[in-house]
Amino acid sequence: MEKILMSFHVLFISLVLAFSGCGAAAWQEDKLINLTRLEMFVDELPDMPRVHGFDVVNGVFKSKRLKIGMFKKDWKFHRDIPPTPVFAYGVSRHSATVPGPTIEAVHGIDTYVTWTNHLPSKHILPWDPTIPTAIPSTKKGIPTVVHLHGSIGEPESDGHAESWFTNRFQEKGATWTKKTYHYHNQQQPGNLWYHDHAMGLTRVNLLAGLIGAYIIRHPDVEAPLRLPYGNEFDRTVVVFDRSFRTDGSIYMSSTGNNPSIHPQWQPEYFGDAIIVNGKAWPRLVVRRRKYRFRIINASNARFFRFFFTNGLRFIHVSSDSVYLEKPVVTNATLLAPSEVADVVVDFSKSKSDSVILANDAPYPYPSGDPVNEANNKVMKFIIKKDRELDTWRVPKKLIKYPAPELSTASQTRYIAMYEYASDIDEPTHLYINGKPYEAEVTETPKEGTTEIWNVINLTEDNHPLHIHLGLFVVMDQTELLNLEEFKTCMSKLNDAIKCQINKYARGRNLEVPAHEKGWKNVYKMTPGYVTKILVRFAYIHSNASYAFNATAEPGYVYHCHILDHEDNAMMRPLKIIR
Repeated sequence: MEKILMSFHVLFISLVLAFSGCGAAAWQEDKLINLTRLEMFVDELPDMPRVHGFDVVNGVFKSKRLKIGMFKKDWKFHRDIPPTPVFAYGVSRHSATVPGPTIEAVHGIDTYVTWTNHLPSKHILPWDPTIPTAIPSTKKGIPTVVHLHGSIGEPESDGHAESWFTNRFQEKGATWTKKTYHYHNQQQPGNLWYHDHAMGLTRVNLLAGLIGAYIIRHPDVEAPLRLPYGNEFDRTVVVFDRSFRTDGSIYMSSTGNNPSIHPQWQPEYFGDAIIVNGKAWPRLVVRRRKYRFRIINASNARFFRFFFTNGLRFIHVSSDSVYLEKPVVTNATLLAPSEVADVVVDFSKSKSDSVILANDAPYPYPSGDPVNEANNKVMKFIIKKDRELDTWRVPKKLIKYPAPELSTASQTRYIAMYEYASDIDEPTHLYINGKPYEAEVTETPKEGTTEIWNVINLTEDNHPLHIHLGLFVVMDQTELLNLEEFKTCMSKLNDAIKCQINKYARGRNLEVPAHEKGWKNVYKMTPGYVTKILVRFAYIHSNASYAFNATAEPGYVYHCHILDHEDNAMMRPLKIIR
């Protein structure tokens, strides 16, 4: 009987793979480019196209409607890499870029975006139908849906994983509601980014290129700060990693780590070429003055620990989508997938005429392989010799938001992260609270309230936790003692209280880095630790009610932002109630 079931399973996989185009026959023999033979720092750092999400009429900001499409096109990642087939966002196929255009919005001014899918019937990358995946009934078309990461916005425009759609909206997911998304932009000023969020396809759709930056500006609040401003001195920098075949195509393994269970899925994707704004190891000529860099880690799984090779320092002014109360200076900064570091760099302090932005984070983080010759360098800055008058500054005080107070919490929850392995000790899937995504919703915060979430990482990986809609502050990180004993109990009971978590959460405390002590929408959950966060389901800059109905369908989600984990299936629904 077991042999019959196994044969049926293999036949099922073969049939579905045939539809998906990701069977072994669909992929040529993998001949990869030897990245160490490519010359670094030969391409200029692009400044992605900027699209205004507002109009100005007689000096007054007005709402605006945009149409942004997803297109297949060729993209040059490096002078000496052949053109690469990608999926790109843009207002037209010709102007589409990787990453996509930076959308600039203004606080309090509505932006409407109609996201359109012009992608072909089959994917350019292998994907795995044996994990929870959006699959059109016709087996044709690439499901996509856009999530604005960091948005405090309505559920219908959040980019729910089951709100996907294919080319010309020919097929739509179960929770799809409308073509045009409404971004209210009522939240605090800060850095957001948009990316695909289709169920089970997030990792391949982002690898293909579906990412872009989104900034909410608040001139009345930000102008007095006199931080570096303007296209030259205020730059969005989107960093990610890729590998390439000799024909220029993006390489992603078509064989899973447990091929008899998941023929393609791998627990993490890593590429050795470090891409910045669509170019591998680019260069930028800068003047000897202050620059602002909004650095977004758009990698699938790679953490970056950025530092300058000549000792230049980062002046942090914001973390993720929220300004800090005071600037924080660091020699290095660790950035997980989807995190944003908003920093000022003063090149007048450099004692050299060039400097490399480097990386030394192991992968997977924190206990994986050390960096190599290709992925330990990010980009090069060439610094002009002449000194000049610098009118920009970094003030001693930035923007103060209400401090978190544990006494205001209306609910305490325990959120446990699990990884499951096969009999060959290879990961098969990951769950939050031991539940698959489709299990009944268990997290139902009340609109306008604050909750305590104790996030228990029972795996060996650091998981960047992202909560849609909510902002949170990290209060405490405590090591779990006798971890294996506690894990054994949790695997049986899946209940932190019954397993007496307070008996185990008595180890050392990790200090939260100073530049990450403010409000965030992503945080790195250390393996073997309980991380206590205070989550707010309300605006932090005002006492106003949400400008939308947060309780509407299809609700929200929270998940690990290692995309390979999120897809299989480290994501849970989140439903706001009144």
